[in-house]
Order: sequence, then structure tokens, then C-alpha cells
Amino acid sequence: MTTVRIFIFMIVLVWVISCTNETVIPVDLSKRSDITASRESDVITYAYLPQYSHRTSYQRHHLLIKYLRAETGLKIEQIFPDTFDEHIRMVGQGKIDITFSNPMVYALLAKRYGSQAFARIIELDGKAEFRGLIFTRSDNAAIRTLQDCRGKRWYAVDPASAGGYLFGLGHFYEHGIRKEDFAEIAFAPGPGGKSEKVVLAVHAGKYDFGTVREGTLAVVADKIDITEIRVIAQTRWYPGWVYSARKGLDPDVIARIREAMLRLDRGNPEHRRILEAATFSGIIPSHDRDFEALNALIATVGLPPGSPD
Repeated sequence: MTTVRIFIFMIVLVWVISCTNETVIPVDLSKRSDITASRESDVITYAYLPQYSHRTSYQRHHLLIKYLRAETGLKIEQIFPDTFDEHIRMVGQGKIDITFSNPMVYALLAKRYGSQAFARIIELDGKAEFRGLIFTRSDNAAIRTLQDCRGKRWYAVDPASAGGYLFGLGHFYEHGIRKEDFAEIAFAPGPGGKSEKVVLAVHAGKYDFGTVREGTLAVVADKIDITEIRVIAQTRWYPGWVYSARKGLDPDVIARIREAMLRLDRGNPEHRRILEAATFSGIIPSHDRDFEALNALIATVGLPPGSPD
């Protein structure tokens, strides 16, 4: 192809791209910027506690973040800590402004770093609470009841996971079973995808039983036959996932984000698309009294561990 033809081809290509109605932005989450690096002073960082893979976190929350940017005029960016510990540590270092986390991690952030809850979610089933599942393989004849878990190998999401560990631990304590009664308690490695890893490992027979939050089995339904998983027990209900702001974040910023979140209405088709992608039914205000149900659990199992600064 001659130089002239190449030049004409490039002009036509640029014209076609410029006339396209929608810009396609490829997202490769395997190539992420260093989230510990310095950032622009006017950027508000938003992080979803890494309960699932980074890809799932992005897919669930990118529409919500796009909405919040438009509604608040703030430069909000989602970042992706690899582990629960890293997430907790980054809040303490002021590197995460807005956190979406389970209530146990919020309790730790509030106690250790002065984070303040400002909203919490309503689950797709219409409840503002959630619970954990204790499960095994359907064909595991050695585990039929909760008491059968004694002496077995337990695979959990993370020491700071609410539905994936602490709720289950509290449930065992309520039934007279202690940590030392298990042959092993192991936690899924990061980065990300920890809940999925628990289900897949138990399904593969690597561990006798596992714990995840209710709703996780649907996330892996495209990877395994979930009829081969049997739920042994469900924990009691606890307050749902919560939005909190780090200590020192501008109150005006928090108010703008909170008000925009509370304006989301399932009756609005565009808002419904945002909420369903995030697996929320809605977002409601949060108050300290919402977390009173956690007091007994924390008294029994303690606050989740957190990495020091």
C-alpha cells in the first residue's frame, strides 16, 4: 500500500471512529495501576471490600460510580485492594475515602480509625440484613448435621469476612462448637475471588465444609453444578453491608454522595439497572443503632483482625 493510500485510510478510520455513537473502553483488570501510589488531591477513592474477584467488583459497581460522578460532580474512582487486610490498612492510611464493606469490618474501621457509616443497602430479597451459609458437598455422607462438622476441615473466606467466616463461627459457638473442635480452619488466598474459591474448593473435595455469605452460590453457578452443594445451616440475620467514610473526609463530600445514593429509585428504569447490577434493592440511611445486633457476636468472637499501619 502506498504512502498516500495509507494516509487516506487513516483519515477514513479516524472519521469512522469519531462518528461512532458510543466509545468502547476495554477493561483489563489484570493490568491495574498501583493503588498505593499518590493520587490527585480532588479524586475520591471508592473501594468494595474484596469479597469477590476484582472483575465481579467492577461489574457490580461501575454503573453506580458513573451515576455518583454525574450526580455529585465529584471525581470518584473505584480502586481494588487485593485482600481484606490491605483494604483495612488503606482506610487507616487515608487511601480509601469511601468503603463498601460488611458490618464486622465496618465495626473494626470505626473502632480503629474513626470511620463513620452513612448508608447501608437493602438486599435484592428486600431485606436490610444478610446471613451466612455453612455448606458441604451433597454427597458428603460424613456431614449431615452441624455437629458432624467437629473434627473436620473448614474452609472460610477470610478472618475478617462476616458471612464467610465470623457469622458461621458465631453459629458454631451458639451450638457448643469451638475453634479447637475443628481439624483445621483455613482461609482462601487473595487477591480477590475468595468467596468463589471457598465454594470451588469444597466442591472439589479439598475441604470438608465451607462458609460463605448467602447469595454466593449464584455467583459460581456458571462454574459448577450447585445442586452438588448442600447447605448444612444458615446463620442468624445481621445488618447488611454498609457504606462508610474515612475519618477526616470533607462532610460536604459525604453528604453529596449519601444524598445521591438515597435518590436511587427502583421505579426509575435507569436506577433499577444500576441497583440490579450492584445486587442491591435499594440504599437507605444508616445509624449507629443499626449495628446493635452485632454486639453479642463481637462479644463472643471478637472484632475481625486488621493489619497495623
